[in-house]
Amino acid sequence: MDRQGSLDRIKTREKPWDIIVIGGGVTGIGCALDAAARGLDVLLLEQSDFGKGTSSRSTKLIHGGVRYLEQGDISLVREALRERGLLLKNAPHVVHKLPFILPCYSTWQKIYYGVGLKIYEVLAGKYRLGKSQILSRSETIERLPEITTKGLRGGVLYFDAQFDDARLLIDLAITANKNGACLLNYAKVTAIKRNANSRITGVDFLDNENSETVSADAKVVINAAGPFSDNVRKLAKPDAKNSLELSQGTHLVFKQKGSPVRSAMLIPKTSDNRVLFAIPWHKHLLVGTTDTPVHIATLEPKPLDAEIDFILKTLNQYVTRPLSRSDILSAFTGIRPLVRSGNNRNTSRLSRGHLIRIDPSGLITIIGGKWTTYRQMAEDAVDHAVSRGDLSATRCRTQDLKIENAEQGAKADLIANNKKLSERLHADLPYTKADVVFAVRNEIAVTIEDVLARRTRALFLDAHAAIQMASTVAEIMAAERDKGNEWIMEQLAEFAAIAKNYLPK
Repeated sequence: MDRQGSLDRIKTREKPWDIIVIGGGVTGIGCALDAAARGLDVLLLEQSDFGKGTSSRSTKLIHGGVRYLEQGDISLVREALRERGLLLKNAPHVVHKLPFILPCYSTWQKIYYGVGLKIYEVLAGKYRLGKSQILSRSETIERLPEITTKGLRGGVLYFDAQFDDARLLIDLAITANKNGACLLNYAKVTAIKRNANSRITGVDFLDNENSETVSADAKVVINAAGPFSDNVRKLAKPDAKNSLELSQGTHLVFKQKGSPVRSAMLIPKTSDNRVLFAIPWHKHLLVGTTDTPVHIATLEPKPLDAEIDFILKTLNQYVTRPLSRSDILSAFTGIRPLVRSGNNRNTSRLSRGHLIRIDPSGLITIIGGKWTTYRQMAEDAVDHAVSRGDLSATRCRTQDLKIENAEQGAKADLIANNKKLSERLHADLPYTKADVVFAVRNEIAVTIEDVLARRTRALFLDAHAAIQMASTVAEIMAAERDKGNEWIMEQLAEFAAIAKNYLPK
């Protein structure tokens, strides 16, 4: 992907795009990929970096949702399990099977969760990942050596899938690009254009890199801006009522070596009637999540002290060696764009299903959903766009479309040409100078944060290490992008301010 090439393509285009997609999270990029694979001309605009918001801040699971099964949302669970199977088939380089242990502290829990997870397995049908089984007390302790044993009656073993959200997102973007989509980050839509009949004809956006306003015409516009979807709708209709209920979820990251949790564990019932996951991820331990209502969507949400305390307290009830704030390497938060349902403000009970809304202006907005079901969401949105715009397109192709493994072999080629690029950026993390060069040349990484938060996962794994890596990353990026010392200093200051949000006091 080449940012300047995308921008030139937009400026020189003389006819309307078939579809303009607003939003560069997984829903938007999923829409762009689906549309491009059908043979449509599609432009995607993202106000910040791809995946800057919710799509890089998930629990890193591709799953049906055990909690949604308990809530009785069978159709969502079945859909998600099917999509889980498709992702394992189409992106095996980044999505993999993961066994979970659910500890039980009563015989009733063993029966209840054992039956429930067997139903979960059956709902997956041909896409099931393995047989769930009830474990004895000794078998549970063998798999979770530091589990709290007082009252332990056994556990349940079941299977789900894990992934790296931002990595898959970038690979989806590259796949969309290879299928003909035009994608541009740091391009905030500032106006939605309408004709004399108040029908949408395109957008104006601000190219943040050049501080220039650019106009683009389209037959159809899809609003896939996640937590910011209501903001986009109000560009077309200022008095539009809000469709979203926002909730934030916080996660904590610890060293895996020496941590009290070595295998993936599901805590099935927390004090706020959610579940809590403790899972290995990139040789670290990831624990989350919370469900805290918020009123305003921001690009850089912050973990609340109460959320951090809640996660630590809940986890420590299940392990013999407690973790504390001083053990936290990184804490991050994402905002869920949930579909508003009447007067229900209990976000933990709101459906994770998606909804498509078509405003009188013709704006198609897709809201809700979850990472696992992005492909189905995109298919639904593009189906509506094709119908609404009377577009000539083939059927959806993404069920069988392989997702690019963008990194495969490319970094090795860089290192073969320059051995210095094999040098690690930090002793505690696996990333090298080649990762930075590759991100700038091939993945439209514009800022230090783009590289350290989303092209690599350094900021999410160890915020202190990421801060220490920043100056080296800045120097490499400046050389690649022909930037001077002033740019380096501005970038370092901006990154330091962002990184502080990942360091709980």
